[in-house]
Amino acid sequence: MEPDPENGDSWRKEHVFHAKLAEKVGRYEDMVEAITAVVKAVDVEDLTSDERNLFYAGCNNVVGSRRTSLRIVSSNLELHKDRNRVLARIIKDYQSSIESEISTICQSVLDILNTQLIPKAVSGEVKVFCLKMKGDYLRYLAEFQTGEEGRNAKESALLAYKSARSIALAELPPTHPNRLGLALNFSVFYFDILKSLDKAYDIAKQAFTDACSDDTIRNASHKESRLILQLLMENCSIWMREPRDNLKQFQVKLSCVLCLGRLSFCLKDASVLES
Repeated sequence: MEPDPENGDSWRKEHVFHAKLAEKVGRYEDMVEAITAVVKAVDVEDLTSDERNLFYAGCNNVVGSRRTSLRIVSSNLELHKDRNRVLARIIKDYQSSIESEISTICQSVLDILNTQLIPKAVSGEVKVFCLKMKGDYLRYLAEFQTGEEGRNAKESALLAYKSARSIALAELPPTHPNRLGLALNFSVFYFDILKSLDKAYDIAKQAFTDACSDDTIRNASHKESRLILQLLMENCSIWMREPRDNLKQFQVKLSCVLCLGRLSFCLKDASVLES
């Protein structure tokens, strides 16, 4: 359905409803199609936080299932490459097919960000959202691309994340979910892609410490902020270079101030958590 200038608000609400309905039933391609129509028709500064988050969540679910598939297929390739060349070739072909799907999805998202969202972003909140998302989708490409293509993805992701972080530190409070989510994913980028544990730990710890300062922690009423703080803490426990007592102090402080209760997260194969 094309935008109707005479009935724009109704058209917009219908597409948002369609996106939410598709999300409920797990039809994420339909979700992305519905919310992308809104994203393309409405100025990015006029999009509601709910609409931006629907766009992010929809795209994340579409690409996320394929990233999971790629990790599983890649593990199978490692198991068979020295044992059975025929099976290894079949797995390799399937791996390439999944990589191609991920590339297509990421490029589509990046095109929207680069041509329609980032150039029109004005507020710090929207700029950070868009640049973080750009960094994320370049990171997804950097997870499997090699050679010059891989180097370009890494460099572009690093630039997007750095730009977002500079704006976030200057314009967003330490407990803002966009600032915390950026710190979480930027630190994962350093760990997973650039293989820099020290830098990953420093970014995650700084974000956690800043948010837990006495002046800002009381404002962290947003459920998403509390969740991201927990994820940052979990990653710090993986990357920690300091005595474990310091982490215990972080845990006690977070539990007392945010009343997180018995939230638990499963860490598998020493993997790290991202938003």
